[in-house]
Amino acid sequence: MSENNYPIGTQGTPWNDKDKQCWFNLQTIKRSYQSEVVTLINELDNDFEVEQYGALSFDPTRYPLFIIKSKQWASNKPNILITGGVHGYETSGVHGALHFMKTLGMKYAKEFNLLVAPCISPWGYETINRWNPAAIDPNRSFYSPSPAPESAALINYIKAQNIPLLAHIDLHETTDTDNSEFRPALAARDGKVNTNWNIPDGFYLVADSNKPEPQFQKAIIDTVANVTQIAPSDENNQLIGVPLEQHGVINYAARELGLCMGFTDAQYVTTTEVYPDSPTATDELCITAQVAAIKGALDHLLTK
Repeated sequence: MSENNYPIGTQGTPWNDKDKQCWFNLQTIKRSYQSEVVTLINELDNDFEVEQYGALSFDPTRYPLFIIKSKQWASNKPNILITGGVHGYETSGVHGALHFMKTLGMKYAKEFNLLVAPCISPWGYETINRWNPAAIDPNRSFYSPSPAPESAALINYIKAQNIPLLAHIDLHETTDTDNSEFRPALAARDGKVNTNWNIPDGFYLVADSNKPEPQFQKAIIDTVANVTQIAPSDENNQLIGVPLEQHGVINYAARELGLCMGFTDAQYVTTTEVYPDSPTATDELCITAQVAAIKGALDHLLTK
């Protein structure tokens, strides 16, 4: 546990609108959503349908929202949702989703109807941020009515499709900046004392405690283990303060917490967590781990 020395607000007092505006004024653009993400989405246009499902009202021209869909849609195929960039700073989630579609999408589209939203929070991507411009965490906002436009746009789109989802795979990272920036900011925003967690050294999964599907999670872990390290538990047999359910897997109450993986009725859901700050990690390895996680999930579903 550490004191809150965050430079915004008054310790012990939740932020007011002035504090949130002060936080927003400190954010800067560090990379380009259009050149790094949208160009890659457009490159998939020949093999898949690329559909704009919304735009951030904060700057709709700069931040359109896209979903990539199977062209060979068939009612007898299971429907799979893959999401990335709910937290814009978690880079391999965005590029893992795109790389999967580029390299393996056509293969798996023969067996599944694929829906892929690779970058749900494009402003967060550009500012390398966990929150949106209003200092709201989209991954605690997947409920209706949602306070986060990023979350609301995807909820409304999926609801409008009116299709049953078999699985939802949500791609994330756990980074050192969770402790150095984002958890201190969260404590300051909410007027609480910051409590950091141990950053797991490797890949792990967060399953939904209401539908954990342990064999599904294990299949993903076994596949990812071929390309990168699975995070060992800490001395308390926990990851990020949560008891281990099985090797590399913890459970959260996804819907109750407003997590992206919990907003649908899909039977099989998981949140991946890659550790990009490991001395052995590279950008390419993190992306490869995300692709392996999707592959492990879909290969398991093919056996059902």
